[in-house]
Amino acid sequence: MADPKIEAQLAPLRAAVKEYGDLVRDLKAQGATKIEVAKAVVELKARKKKLEETEIALAPKEASFDRLKLEDLLKRRFFYDQSFAIYGGVTGLYDFGPMGCALKQNMLSEWRKHFILEEGMLEVDCSSLTPEPVLKASGHVDRFADWMVKDLKTGECFRADHLIKNTAEKMQADPKVAPETKEQLTDVLAQIEGYDDKDMHEVITRFNMKSPITGNDLTEPLAFNLMFPTQIGPTGDFKAFLRPETAQGIFVNFKRLLEFNQGRLPFAAAQIGLGFRNEISPRQGLIRVREFTMCEIEHFVDPTDKSFPKFAKVAGHKLNLFSACNQMDGQPAQEMTIGEAVEKGTVANETLGYYMARCHQFLLKVGVDPLRTRFRQHLSNEMAHYAQDCWDAEILTSYGWIECVGNADRACYDLQQHYKATNVKLVAEKKLTEPRTVNYVQAAPNMAVIGKTYKKDAKKIQAALEQLSESEVEQLEKELEKGIFKLKLSEGEVDLKKEMINVKRGSKTVHVEEVTPSVIEPSYGIGRIMYSVLEHSFRQRDTEDQRNYLCIAPLVAPIKCSVLPIYANDKLTPIIEEVKDRLREFDLSHKVDDSAGSIGRRFFNNVEG
Repeated sequence: MADPKIEAQLAPLRAAVKEYGDLVRDLKAQGATKIEVAKAVVELKARKKKLEETEIALAPKEASFDRLKLEDLLKRRFFYDQSFAIYGGVTGLYDFGPMGCALKQNMLSEWRKHFILEEGMLEVDCSSLTPEPVLKASGHVDRFADWMVKDLKTGECFRADHLIKNTAEKMQADPKVAPETKEQLTDVLAQIEGYDDKDMHEVITRFNMKSPITGNDLTEPLAFNLMFPTQIGPTGDFKAFLRPETAQGIFVNFKRLLEFNQGRLPFAAAQIGLGFRNEISPRQGLIRVREFTMCEIEHFVDPTDKSFPKFAKVAGHKLNLFSACNQMDGQPAQEMTIGEAVEKGTVANETLGYYMARCHQFLLKVGVDPLRTRFRQHLSNEMAHYAQDCWDAEILTSYGWIECVGNADRACYDLQQHYKATNVKLVAEKKLTEPRTVNYVQAAPNMAVIGKTYKKDAKKIQAALEQLSESEVEQLEKELEKGIFKLKLSEGEVDLKKEMINVKRGSKTVHVEEVTPSVIEPSYGIGRIMYSVLEHSFRQRDTEDQRNYLCIAPLVAPIKCSVLPIYANDKLTPIIEEVKDRLREFDLSHKVDDSAGSIGRRFFNNVEG
């Protein structure tokens, strides 16, 4: 139950968010211009941010803590530390010590048991090196890039859009800035997502924006791809990248996985592995890094039937849901059973809802505080154009609400993109209840003529023609009657003449139909979950020394048992060895501490980490 005093302070902020949430809805309903909607969205986001910051500030004190003390403990006990520290360290890269490795491995083992084993998933382990054409098809090559600017004196880099946004928001909050300037900045914030390098440079120059750290001048924006480029082989001609996600390895193996599952839908494939993103300015410890462990599931399902056989088992599970409607209305997250959320249409379907409930169960198992966990639905302007619904499992830390798991209904996008690039059908067959007669229209290439004219491109032309839909074939036929049809290939286009194509029509009886499966994708950032668990496990004694310690869930604790001899004596050695052997029999990690000091002090030293 929310504190009435706190809610009284939040009420005007909630009303302010709702005012602009309603305005955005009205503008969209009235068919307002894109810029008008965007400007309203900017103000809505600003009001939402103020509301969230106030909610966190008014949260009970037990939800806050001294982050520096935690970081000191983690370094001292070597959970993790910055990579190559003796050389000055590299931001965004971390090495895990014995305690960190054990904690991380215990989490991964539990994830594998919780999902792969209990749900009967197909596990794969794909290469981290990914050829450029794969990531070109998925959209990463073209869209996985940012503009950055550099401090002219120090060389420090910043994401240009983030720098502009943060500087503009500070200027808007400054009472000394003229109203006319604030209005111009609102226009900038509304349009920044569509800005190119020239637009960003113009804004930085016009408003005299500087480095937020030193106040120095900045360079012009430079294009920066967030993937790590490399080459495969000695010639340097085979371009590749370190994968930014593990998902694409599953998608390109869909055909083999479907065969392994005897051609049946639905089924789920999972992968645990490293992802790499060359962040421009990684900060916040394990929250934003350049190399990270991911656990991803791709659940392939008939797009017309997203029910889930085991959904009834979790239907009564309660989640803290922060729906898009609640966000637009300035309302807090609402506790609701996942069964009710799916029934009301708040969550799109049973399969997505099932994975959200299982996600919540996993987070609680490994030690995340249930009171600091919520599922936030993406707003329409946040979702990818192909996504049907998306809910992030967010965990409240000293950095604010952090997205740790993404649960998305990605529809059929990925498989369709790889089919377009390779002409390899990534579909499943669905048996029809009754045979069906269907008409077809096909563009049959005259390979003898095409081969003589286009030679090495003949196979590409054949593949492109096979991908044409019936309406596209009919359009081709009309244009050939007039003279020439321009066929687009992966690189460029070719002119086709009437003698090169034979348009065939007919009918056939089919007993099955091909379907491109939809994909429900839960994606876990293990580093972020691990940091959240450490922060939620941090405790401070109510004594004069105020010593700190970690209270980690036994399931994932790095050390399950400590062996503390009450005094130093060689006669105890065989007994200690026997105890260690028995602990190993039960796979219990343990540590023997026979250092000097009282047993009470040694006990606390082991509890600390």
